[in-house]
Amino acid sequence: MSPITVLDSASRPTSIAAPRVTSIDIFRGLTMAVMIFVNQLSSVPGLPWWTYHAHADEDVMTYVDMVFPFFLFIVGMSLPISIAQRLKRHPSLPGLWLHVLHRVAALVTLGLVLANAEKADASRMPIGGSLWALLSLLSAALYLSVYPASKQFPAYAKVLRGFGLTGVAVLLAIFRRPIHDGHVAWIDPSYPEILGLIGFSYLAVSVLYIPTRRWKWAPLLWFAVLLSLCILSTANLVPIPDGMPIYFWPFDNGAMSSIVMAGVVTSRIFLGTDRQAKPKTAIFQAIGLAVLMLIGGWICIPLGISKIRATPTWSMWCIGAAMLTFTLLYWICDLQKRTKWAFFVKAAGANTLLAYLLPDLWYFLFAAVGITYLDTHLSVGWPAVIKTAAFTVFMLALATLLTRAKVRLQL
Repeated sequence: MSPITVLDSASRPTSIAAPRVTSIDIFRGLTMAVMIFVNQLSSVPGLPWWTYHAHADEDVMTYVDMVFPFFLFIVGMSLPISIAQRLKRHPSLPGLWLHVLHRVAALVTLGLVLANAEKADASRMPIGGSLWALLSLLSAALYLSVYPASKQFPAYAKVLRGFGLTGVAVLLAIFRRPIHDGHVAWIDPSYPEILGLIGFSYLAVSVLYIPTRRWKWAPLLWFAVLLSLCILSTANLVPIPDGMPIYFWPFDNGAMSSIVMAGVVTSRIFLGTDRQAKPKTAIFQAIGLAVLMLIGGWICIPLGISKIRATPTWSMWCIGAAMLTFTLLYWICDLQKRTKWAFFVKAAGANTLLAYLLPDLWYFLFAAVGITYLDTHLSVGWPAVIKTAAFTVFMLALATLLTRAKVRLQL
């Protein structure tokens, strides 16, 4: 990171302490576990309606529709901590922005790989779509891995990252997909998958938070602005240009970025700038704000209830639920020091990108070698639910084993 303008000591923000926040890690791990479960369950027929995402034309939301916003909320909770720690280690604003853009680019690239894998035209590529996606993810993992230092081969990490980055570039270059008029096209950028949406929402909130991070009430103000944008745009009182790509307007209609900013607000409530917030005060403030969100969501019901349409009610109810969930975990894990029960999600919470990619790596590996047994057996109804639960446990255990083996991915 090239420091063009280095912050002097007087302008540096107060740093948040380096140790990991237990409740955030456990919250992230639990959300990751539920995400693995619901992603696998989405293709299982014959289950009650509330086990799937609600359709765009329905005014309803299920617990499945709350998983992605919980992830956005956790991104927001971690954002002030990671930014403060990075500025403490490298007090350079240009370096910080390069880091932010690097994270966004990595998330969007991973998202586009996942979103385009099934669109690949094997007849116009040297390899099939599943193998292409598998090699792309493995190359990305090689680039994003955290390597232990080696006195004997001090440059080996740079060499491996170079191989990984080259692999991603080559695999993206050879990608081809058919389009409706019979012609051939490259990567479809229209939907960057969940990882890409997280990346753009992270960018949108960073644009607002970083310049105003020293102002105590700035996150709450930005949260109100973003939530107002969501309400007003959904009510057609503030026009959002039709077809405006998220690449140029990462705020979208304000829904996703408001959820991330709500996480920032919650982080500031509990952790402040020095992690010395009074627990009782923080708990009452969080519960009060969560209740306001639930009431606000109820008031906005006439504007619709939909994850697909990103309505204000969906946003506020998810924010309220996430705040209450974190508050409970904060009381159990940080105040009562009861964390042993969460052993099964510990690795997923601390090594989240690896845990997120493991199911996709598993799927693309089996698809590439033509193994379909797991897809064709125990694939309907409640037997499929049991299989999905077992798969989730297996992925969490695999993430734990790989983490203990020092395999770690970091953006």
